[in-house]
Amino acid sequence: MTDKPVEISVLVPVKDEEATLAELVDQLAKAITDRDYEVVFVDDGSTDRSWAVMTGLAAEHPHVRALRLRRNFGKAAALAGAVTEARGDIIVTMDADLQDDPAEVPRLLADLADGADLVSGYKADRKDPLSKRLPSKLFNKATGVITGLKLNDHNCGLKAARAEVYRKLPLYGELHRYIPALAHQHGYKVVERAVNHRPREHGVSKYGFERYVRGAIDLMTVMTITRYGRRPAHLFGGLGLLFGGVGFLILAYLACVWIFTSDPIGTRPLLNLGVLLVILGVQMVSLGLIAEIVLHRTANRHEITDLIADRAVHPTRELER
Repeated sequence: MTDKPVEISVLVPVKDEEATLAELVDQLAKAITDRDYEVVFVDDGSTDRSWAVMTGLAAEHPHVRALRLRRNFGKAAALAGAVTEARGDIIVTMDADLQDDPAEVPRLLADLADGADLVSGYKADRKDPLSKRLPSKLFNKATGVITGLKLNDHNCGLKAARAEVYRKLPLYGELHRYIPALAHQHGYKVVERAVNHRPREHGVSKYGFERYVRGAIDLMTVMTITRYGRRPAHLFGGLGLLFGGVGFLILAYLACVWIFTSDPIGTRPLLNLGVLLVILGVQMVSLGLIAEIVLHRTANRHEITDLIADRAVHPTRELER
């Protein structure tokens, strides 16, 4: 198979989904009929025959490729690996369990053609049990409040985006859940489209309680990246001023007690708390300033250029470039 560029790369992370892969390839072929595309499967540590099925499909279909990670690293790592291998100008991501409907892909591509940079699916009629739907609703509400991007479904596996979006986003841990929010933070236009969602007919769900715990931890990472990634002193300095201010008030109160009364303060736990808060405040402010110095030294012209969406110059100037 040559490395000739294609228009669309469909990236499919796989974990124990041997029964669905061949059908997924067939359904994608029926859905994408007028565009040059490839399917990139990534085996994320499957313990069934998924890898054998993938390699068979790659041998049978010239537009199918298969990658295999050394072990189970998680969906974000699988997607990151697939992005590095993708040859298309447009990247479509979807799950391998056939709950995402390939017939929706042309509609997502149409939204990209209309000017969106990333289109996120929205499972309006979700075919999952309440035990999955309710935590998902809470997760989406919290993510919208914290990141500022209001979507009905941040974590839908069915998405389409310009390739440059995925190549500029960090993908590790559980950050695949926050791809729309991270893209929004980078200034890309993110839209949402209701898509058909189908009940699971093969395999078992890979999502359990521990995934929500890890997702909550990574939500704090996303909040830090999206709100304070370019101004860390505001985060650490703000916390430092808060802690230091409370510590200062405690020490001021104890100083008044020592000056105007005969009560001893040297053995009071409140004194230790006040001193510790002041020290913590100084450390946090210092950490924020150090982070700003590091950011200033590592920032370069290319990072700023990446934020520019378009340019307009006089035609004669354009000819000079």
